[in-house]
Amino acid sequence: MKKIQICILLFLCLLFPFHTLSYAGSIAQREILDNGITLLHSEKTVLPIVTVVVAIKAGSVAETPEKAGLANLTADLLNEGTKTRSSKEISDAIEFVGGSLNTSGGADYITVSLSVLKKDIELGFDLLSDVILNPAFSDDEIKRRKTSIKNSIIQQKEEPDVIVSKAFYEAVFGKHPYGRPVEGTEETLDRITREDISAFYKEHYLPNNTIITVVGDISKSELTSLLERYFMNWRKKVSKEMLLPPPVFEDKPKVIKIQKALTQANIMLGHLGIKRDNPDYYAVSVMNYILGGGGFASRLMDNIRDNKGLAYDVHSTFSANKYSGSFQAGLQTKNESANTAIEETLKEMERIRTEQVTDKELGDAKSYLTGSFPLRIDSNRKIAAFLTSVEFYGLGLDYVDNYRKFIEAVTKDDILRVARKYLNTKNYVLVVVGDLEKAVLKY
Repeated sequence: MKKIQICILLFLCLLFPFHTLSYAGSIAQREILDNGITLLHSEKTVLPIVTVVVAIKAGSVAETPEKAGLANLTADLLNEGTKTRSSKEISDAIEFVGGSLNTSGGADYITVSLSVLKKDIELGFDLLSDVILNPAFSDDEIKRRKTSIKNSIIQQKEEPDVIVSKAFYEAVFGKHPYGRPVEGTEETLDRITREDISAFYKEHYLPNNTIITVVGDISKSELTSLLERYFMNWRKKVSKEMLLPPPVFEDKPKVIKIQKALTQANIMLGHLGIKRDNPDYYAVSVMNYILGGGGFASRLMDNIRDNKGLAYDVHSTFSANKYSGSFQAGLQTKNESANTAIEETLKEMERIRTEQVTDKELGDAKSYLTGSFPLRIDSNRKIAAFLTSVEFYGLGLDYVDNYRKFIEAVTKDDILRVARKYLNTKNYVLVVVGDLEKAVLKY
């Protein structure tokens, strides 16, 4: 039965791959339920599939440094057993109907995601509500999940890209929660008790901290009935306001060198960036596409890969979150060419800060960003994730229509202005993981 239904799902997705793009006006309806849940609903009847994303403001920003990993562990344990179902019973039930039920931790919020055929939506909501409202947090599952996460952390200590990334974020964000790995550390995980998990759950898993996004073949009346049955007994409570220490922008370069016997140096260079609700986000997006976000169309790739042959891949990114963000440029190069690669990266950052981009660069960046936008919402799953993010960051449901306008409005003067404002070639964090004896870094 399970194999047959999975095959049906795959067949339907192949048969109607892009029909979920058809929308007019607002992409979803929004309302606040009586218990404080923010509900987003987008009815799509082409495929008999329903996707649900539940986002709860219980990410790692809500935990203490001493118990880092608590938010992620709590989310991880949701579908590992409830008061009436074991972990195996939950997985068997959803797999039998060819659906999926997953949890994921995060910095700003955690998510619980459900996907089922419409005919199994009753079972889907039964399981979804059970894992969110009735987690057991059994000692055995806590021990098992802790061991699994710690094993993953140990493995990551041998992965250069993870090493460089963790060192970079810790240096950029300092004591801010964004500077800590979401999964915590071996030491902080050992400090977490069942009582900590239960207390964290009770404090943050509240309907008034929750966004439920439902996309697919389900009418408003059908959805209302399911929510009444499975979620309206979830009572809202006063949620404490989080007071986070603001990240501090360093007034001098900070260089971190990590010895590792590698043939290539892993390099990350950057600094604090912008929050997601910054009005300059769109100009920054266009600027970064030209600098290093546009793949082979970017200046960093053209210079460092194509012209100088120093790296197979080089890129830059502005990661914008709720409370802060970061800019980072990353690449791998031979240890002996690390200095040159770093120098050229800084040169390209300075060039876009001091010289206007060309008409072609601006036009190409706009065309790509607006042309590729529909691919972000070409399936029920992507639409659900997109709507959840739009709601969480307060972008408005008309964002899907406004995005193109915002990108098209960016000018060459805007690019120069935001590059000067948000790129810093003097005060930055530089992390290099590689054979330091061969690299002979001058930074």
